[in-house]
Amino acid sequence: MPDTTTIKELLEAGAHFGHQTSRWHPRMKSYIFTKRNGIHIIDLEQTASMMDKACGFVREVVTGGGTILFVGTKKQAKESIEQEALRCGMYYVNQRWIGGTLTNFATIQARIDYLVRLEDQQARGDFGRLPKKEALKLGEEMLRLNRQVGGFKEMTSLPGALFIVDPTKERSALAEARRMGIPVIAIVDTNCNPDEIDHSIPANDDAIRAIRLVCSKIADAVIAGKTEGLESLAEVGEAGEEEKTKGPEALAEAGKAEEEEKTKGPEALAEAGKAEEEEKTKGLEALAEAGKAEEEEKTKVAEITEPLASSSDEEQVKGESD
Repeated sequence: MPDTTTIKELLEAGAHFGHQTSRWHPRMKSYIFTKRNGIHIIDLEQTASMMDKACGFVREVVTGGGTILFVGTKKQAKESIEQEALRCGMYYVNQRWIGGTLTNFATIQARIDYLVRLEDQQARGDFGRLPKKEALKLGEEMLRLNRQVGGFKEMTSLPGALFIVDPTKERSALAEARRMGIPVIAIVDTNCNPDEIDHSIPANDDAIRAIRLVCSKIADAVIAGKTEGLESLAEVGEAGEEEKTKGPEALAEAGKAEEEEKTKGPEALAEAGKAEEEEKTKGLEALAEAGKAEEEEKTKVAEITEPLASSSDEEQVKGESD
């Protein structure tokens, strides 16, 4: 995580100097500490806290896979914007802002594709086969396009956020970002309207050292966000590898369980057959016992009925004799 901004660093960079009191914007009143010799002094405590919040937002955007477009076309900001954007691997605009860079991105992308094709032709040596005048003209065209769009020619989609130095000067960039719903981080001086900015950093936007300090903090936040993103990707990759490792183990366990089921199947069938045989045997035994019991009952009935039959025969014989 990048170091938090200290008031001492801001003071040494001259970030506390605002514009003349006659050129101030009334909505910057809450960020002004005092005025001295006709110049407003910015409250650096608020600057430090708001810069930390802006850096945190940049870190979140980059961690989520977004990009930051650095914008600063004023003379004091050109060098710092280019250096810090290149250091953190982001895109930048430090020449004239081309109208429609965000709102008409498809057309701008077509011009970038044309520039890339020209560079490929030059790298292959195709310019050497052209007439000298035509090759010179194409070379000048390449220089012009590189000057205009060279800072973001690798940007294939809209950025996740814009970082602007002096939004009053970069009115077109700010308007396009607001129209496209792109969050804006900006250095706002005492002549700017902070309500138009999503994450404002009240500071001097005319001092080279102050601009370089703020740009370096934003670049550090971008680098930190990239590191966090790579770590999260590494964790996801490790989790995927663990899942892949567990996959064959789970398949092996499932196969083992299936084999056990197959082995248990014949045993279960044998046991079921054995139980069925036992049931049949028990049924036959029960039938035999029932038959035996019936025979015994018949024998008993015969034993009882024989004396009765003999006595009735005797009585009949006596009756006849009488």
